[in-house]
Amino acid sequence: MEYGLIGEKLGHSYSAEIHPLLGYNYELKELKPEEVEPFLKKRDFKGINVTIPYKQVVMKYLDEIDDKALEIGAVNTICNRDGKLCGYNTDFVGMKALIKRTGVSLNGKRVLIAGSGGTSKTAAAVAKSLGAASVYRLSRSEKEGCITYKQAENMGADFFINTTPCGMYPNVLSESMDINLLKDLKGMVDAVYNPLKTVSVKKALKRGLPAEGGLYMLVVQAVAAAEKFLDKKISQDETERIYNIILKSKEEKSL
Repeated sequence: MEYGLIGEKLGHSYSAEIHPLLGYNYELKELKPEEVEPFLKKRDFKGINVTIPYKQVVMKYLDEIDDKALEIGAVNTICNRDGKLCGYNTDFVGMKALIKRTGVSLNGKRVLIAGSGGTSKTAAAVAKSLGAASVYRLSRSEKEGCITYKQAENMGADFFINTTPCGMYPNVLSESMDINLLKDLKGMVDAVYNPLKTVSVKKALKRGLPAEGGLYMLVVQAVAAAEKFLDKKISQDETERIYNIILKSKEEKSL
């Protein structure tokens, strides 16, 4: 493998359609938990992306970790530089671009983030960087500083971010939580991109709220990863071109 994606289940992924548009071959490689360490130690790749559930697991096998990824506590991009594995977090720029796309300012807002994994940590860092007054991560149990979904119902949240796999193909009817319970909501984003609009996104749009599925985040983080892989700058125009190609393709398939 030269370039590719590792994760436990990748049947939902669009990455193998996005990255070739950036000029290189890209493979999907599903790994069981016990296969992650030998794969990384073999170092038989130039660059890879990392998805659920390995964004935190991979960190202990890397030689260098970018300051932002270290601060967040999650890596989704790894470059093999002459045998040295270097980790980055390009999800940060992807999530930031996705939130800004809604047009909702997080400055002074109360933000709820569904999930306790690597992407939720990234989303929390993004929300804080955008001036959120308070940020709460949600889990079924109170772990890693998270609150429960039941507690979140009465928080008066302004903005909701789903970073769980809930709603992802093939379980398209599932939700991390019913966002209709969040009466003060002013907008939301969902890291899930397959389907283009999850149940949560559809509910928000029905209420007239700004809401975005995760496809734009996926494309932006992929372009940022490609910049690391290829050591070159890629224009915003190219990012928009690729996004529109993938969006059109997926919209046509859903008809």
